[in-house]
Amino acid sequence: MSATQPVVYIVDDEASVRRSVSRLLGSVGLTAKAFASGDEFLRYRRPDTPACLVLDVRMPGPSGLDVQQRLSADTGLPVIFLTGHGDIPMCVRAMKAGAAEFLTKPCNDQTLLDAIYLALERSRTARVKREEMREINKRLALLTPRERQVFDLVVQGLLNKQIGSRLGTSEKTVKVHRGRVMRKMGAWTIVDLVKMAERLPA
Repeated sequence: MSATQPVVYIVDDEASVRRSVSRLLGSVGLTAKAFASGDEFLRYRRPDTPACLVLDVRMPGPSGLDVQQRLSADTGLPVIFLTGHGDIPMCVRAMKAGAAEFLTKPCNDQTLLDAIYLALERSRTARVKREEMREINKRLALLTPRERQVFDLVVQGLLNKQIGSRLGTSEKTVKVHRGRVMRKMGAWTIVDLVKMAERLPA
């Protein structure tokens, strides 16, 4: 499986559901990987590729909601619940915990496919953002402590003279640090630096 080929995970204790959803996905060229229980899925080491999870709610062992909760600290795998035993409180709980969709069986094939396509797009977007964050953090690690101070003040909109006054150094020295910051961060303009800073956690 390539790093960009999406995969749809199916977790359902009913073999007939696993087979039918797998066949549906195969018919539109999507890769499916099915699991009979939440435990089996949670033990599986997933490759770093765009993905989503089609998940039953009531199963032996961990319920679908339990599986969702254990994934909450994960890298944002979108979850689509597909269940024959749904009710409004269960749906509300799932959606509040970040579920992409909550569908009831039997489900129209196109409705399920639409939900899966949206979830895979959400996964691709999250993956791109994670990669951007990794790159920004890698560049930030190249900055010296003083360069990091200059970075923080530049993105706040301070001029070289103001930064020099804040740090107790000359405007000329700030200009040198600022040039190094731009080079190490791979930024052509201050706007580039600001956009990088906006992606950092507060």
